[in-house]
Amino acid sequence: MAAMNEPLFPANTAAAPHMTQPRRPLVTLEAARAKVGPVPGVPSPCISVCEMDEATSSCKGCFRTLAEISQWGRMADADKLVLWQLIEARQAPVVAP
Repeated sequence: MAAMNEPLFPANTAAAPHMTQPRRPLVTLEAARAKVGPVPGVPSPCISVCEMDEATSSCKGCFRTLAEISQWGRMADADKLVLWQLIEARQAPVVAP
């Protein structure tokens, strides 16, 4: 039990420099296919984390631009697979030369 002068729950430590947030798993075609099971077509990369990153102009959840998100339903499967390659590449860490 916490002492009388200690909070029962620790303060929000998310902003503490020594604490790091757990990293989200990468958004991959393989994971999307495993999630939806054996269905025809190419699964959507949406993971319901719909927030745009101003620096990259892409969604922080699925790594697609607004144009790519709006076009997804009208894209051919071959084009969706190309976009999946781009999505996976966008998540790769940038290595300085």
